[in-house]
Amino acid sequence: MRDIFSEIFENQPLDPTEAARRAVRPRLRKRFYTHADVGAETEAGLPVLLDGKPIKTPGGRPLAAPRRELAQALAAEWNAQENEIDPARMPLTRLANAVIDGVTDKAQQVADEIVKYLGSDLVLYRAEAPEGLIARQAAHWDPLLAWAHEAFGARFVPVEGVIFAEQPAQAIEAARATLPSATGGMNGIWRLGALSSITALTGSALIALALSAEALDVEAAWAAAHVDEDWQMTQWGRDELALAARAFREAELRAAAQVLRLVG
Repeated sequence: MRDIFSEIFENQPLDPTEAARRAVRPRLRKRFYTHADVGAETEAGLPVLLDGKPIKTPGGRPLAAPRRELAQALAAEWNAQENEIDPARMPLTRLANAVIDGVTDKAQQVADEIVKYLGSDLVLYRAEAPEGLIARQAAHWDPLLAWAHEAFGARFVPVEGVIFAEQPAQAIEAARATLPSATGGMNGIWRLGALSSITALTGSALIALALSAEALDVEAAWAAAHVDEDWQMTQWGRDELALAARAFREAELRAAAQVLRLVG
């Protein structure tokens, strides 16, 4: 099923903002299977089966998960498709593709990208005005810095404005040491992929690490990532297209949080 899978998931403008910019409507493939299920464990993990047949990622690897609960969640996403298969409504499968094709052989590079965020993390750069925004940032972000200091001895330094300020190397290395790696097997690979996704979605490796450690729940993590945007909406009103794109990203965050929870 390599060609079918590729046709469904490759070159799709999934994000609502991107789809609107390109003025395209993705061509969706009609559902061609009766039932999705989980197969017997293989070297790649527990495969997702469509009518008993394994499927592959766009990179040609088996779509398989390291834990049965996660494989069942993937299968449930395929079963939830109705007349057409809509990748925009399959955030867990999209994340699985990214992990299997993009993290498995590049764990160190992925970890390094997460660490780059620590040097200029969203929660470190504070507004100089107005007072209302300053207070909101402090309420959401100061507890994250306190948690990082208590959890792994990392003392990050918040700064005012947008000019880059180098963070203490000791703090960055302390946070780096908490990242999962390939030595943790496929569970570690999937956790790293989920952390990478959350970091990119929120602009904050510290939010991702706190969510992974259950120091934040999904709602608190999402709110912390959107302090500035939410403040702007209180001042200028809602942007419906931006909110549609935001809902899409939130589904991706929830899928990544689900991976963290299910792989243990």
